[in-house]
Amino acid sequence: MVSMQQKFRNIIRFLNKYGLNKLTILFAGKKHSPFAILLHTGRKSGKQYALPIIVQPHKDGFVIALTYGKEVDWFKNVMLAGVCGVIWKTRNYPLNDPKILLPAEGLSTFPNPERFILRIMNIQDFLWLKSDHKLE
Repeated sequence: MVSMQQKFRNIIRFLNKYGLNKLTILFAGKKHSPFAILLHTGRKSGKQYALPIIVQPHKDGFVIALTYGKEVDWFKNVMLAGVCGVIWKTRNYPLNDPKILLPAEGLSTFPNPERFILRIMNIQDFLWLKSDHKLE
């Protein structure tokens, strides 16, 4: 049985995918934007994708809260390829070596109020990716 929380997430995911993401990508990756742009390659199509996402710099890399869980295509693409990129604060960071974090560790990387919001949403999945470039 699908919980009300999961139904709500599915609705938000649909609205983001077909509407809000197209607006958000216009200012994502900019110096003062809370959003970065995740760059990845489709595992079946080989097509390049870019989507807005919230990331947090952490330990020579970035942490991404998997707000829709591990069943989203971009997560599967990144895990299979082992690489992706992030445009954050106008700079492009190639990323590699993806690792799934425990919920407590992932949550601890985000400042408040983001941590508070992630707790309310009951987000349990977090992904860390290594950057070989110094984070600025």
